[in-house]
Amino acid sequence: MLRDITIGQYYPGRSFLHRLDPRTKIICLFLYMVALFTVKELQSFGYVLAFTAVIIALSGVPLKTLAKGLKPMWLLMVLTLILNFFMTAEGEILWQWRFLKITGGGVLKGVFMVVRLALLLNVTALLTLTTTPILLTDGLERIMKRCFIPMAHELAMMMTIALRFIPTLIEETERIMKAQIARGADFETGGLMAKAKSLVPLLIPLFISAFRRADDLAMAMEARCYRGGEGRTRMRQLRYRAGDGWAFAAVICFLVFVIVDRLWLKLFV
Repeated sequence: MLRDITIGQYYPGRSFLHRLDPRTKIICLFLYMVALFTVKELQSFGYVLAFTAVIIALSGVPLKTLAKGLKPMWLLMVLTLILNFFMTAEGEILWQWRFLKITGGGVLKGVFMVVRLALLLNVTALLTLTTTPILLTDGLERIMKRCFIPMAHELAMMMTIALRFIPTLIEETERIMKAQIARGADFETGGLMAKAKSLVPLLIPLFISAFRRADDLAMAMEARCYRGGEGRTRMRQLRYRAGDGWAFAAVICFLVFVIVDRLWLKLFV
């Protein structure tokens, strides 16, 4: 389950998305999120699904990798689906038992929420799967400087290091679990609370390992005379290319289309 987490991992490739400027991908992701949370109708969701399929095809990332990234979130998706089933009173009643009832509007809203969450997770994962940590840091820093955010370099560095160490901490957790299983620990049997309690002994060695890695990273950065972003040069300069213009145009047109489609359906349907 832990190895199924794709956030923070990088998938090497030479696809269209891999070649885009990191600033383009970050801004386009934000615009995509706006479009995703704008749609409310079934017809509009069809447009979003088609556009997302094109993005995944252009990324060159296998569907198996993206589907694997959804496995750790299945419990949240099921919970979201159930809550919308029973807490939405709109529409025709499909099933009722005492005060519990499932309506057609609740089913539709629950499915929409789960699909929206799955699309959001997949497209967000594509950002790290198609962008190296160094380029992601540079892109975040440039965008935050344009927005006049103070300490842009430090904030971008912290966010990128956090993303970069997600796979490392996952591997460390699996290594500790295997070591404790070899010593007789049991992480599989029992109910949900028993399994949660069995994970408590993992926390102390995991925190110790994380602090040790953080200390090693700080010493390595100091040994290389790292003093922040002031006066820092880069081996690779970020430059917009023709593909970035096409990507911006496609996402902006899609956002405008989604907004106009929703207004049209709201006013005339």
